[in-house]
Amino acid sequence: MNRIVSLLYGLFAYAVFFVTFLYAVGFVSGRIVPKTIDSGVPAPLPEALIVNLALMTLFALQHSVMARPAFKRWWTQYVSKSIERSTYVLMASLALILLFWQWRPIPATVWQVEEPLFAAWLTALSFVGWLIVLASTFMINHFELFGLHQVVNNLRGKPMPHMRFKTPALYKLVRHPIYLGFIIAFWATPHMTVGHLLFAAVTTGYILVGIFLEERDLVDLFGDEYRTYRQRVSMLIPWRKSAQAAPLPPASRKASLSR
Repeated sequence: MNRIVSLLYGLFAYAVFFVTFLYAVGFVSGRIVPKTIDSGVPAPLPEALIVNLALMTLFALQHSVMARPAFKRWWTQYVSKSIERSTYVLMASLALILLFWQWRPIPATVWQVEEPLFAAWLTALSFVGWLIVLASTFMINHFELFGLHQVVNNLRGKPMPHMRFKTPALYKLVRHPIYLGFIIAFWATPHMTVGHLLFAAVTTGYILVGIFLEERDLVDLFGDEYRTYRQRVSMLIPWRKSAQAAPLPPASRKASLSR
């Protein structure tokens, strides 16, 4: 019964995530959804800045703290490991839903592209960014990333396989294609308002901090294998600063060969 409940919980968390992701596309692009980044009654500028920054900070704290290994070790003393990831995904989705609901628009224009073809190109580029985000999750393990693999394995009574380092498709071009997709989606717009600019700038800053924290964890997890990858593949911009990775020091090379 507990395994069935865990599966239903995981399915619910995934459904909330997927609807939230689709809403995020409309929220940022200003299409289809009832509340977008630029819709609603504008608040006084100080109120809008304080509320919007608080909403983004809440999401960043939840997203970063719950992802840290130390927090996971503490958290899984009280929550089953099979639903730890689903809980993280659900909490992140709820933090985003709160942001969508309470976001204060700041409609002053930063730039407006009047030429129809260029405006359409920027809009298409934004959707390409979202496509990169979604496609990149499937290139690794989409269903493990969002908690479904864990609850299904729990239902079957099977342990999760050990994590192994892999770099499929876009991960051979940049180390963080998911984050690259978000940056493209947030910045490529024919109409940039102050509110949209605030959202794009703060989330980009958070992404850079998140990369630092994530890569520190990946080095702890995969050691020299990830260090070599980091030397060989660019972080976000798909070009190489060197043709091949620097050789590992003898001790590190020996450790790699022994694994």
